Amino acid sequence: QVQLVESGGGLVQAGGSLRLSCAASGTIVSIAAMGWYRQAPGKQRESVARITSGGRTNYADSVKGRFTISRHDAANTVYLQMNSLKPEDTGVYYCNADLRPLEYWGQGTQVTVSS
Repeated sequence: QVQLVESGGGLVQAGGSLRLSCAASGTIVSIAAMGWYRQAPGKQRESVARITSGGRTNYADSVKGRFTISRHDAANTVYLQMNSLKPEDTGVYYCNADLRPLEYWGQGTQVTVSS
């Protein structure tokens, strides 16, 4: 059973930075497409950033130029560096591992950006 554990969330002022981490229990980071999603109160969960096993990345338009997804295969960890945070970035951030047909989710970490 694969487990994903997020950390690094918290409260930050607008314009600030946070780095989220997602630690995987197994050696899946190097073979899975890993992603970060977020869900704001009253809204659907949305994709924020994704990195394939080959290292290709893509981002939601709303975070391009501000967020960076990366991974450390030896540490089985995926990161999301978030800079120039805005109040609309507030939400619960979830880590996702896509090993189709299997898919795994972390429990989420809260990010709150105050204005």
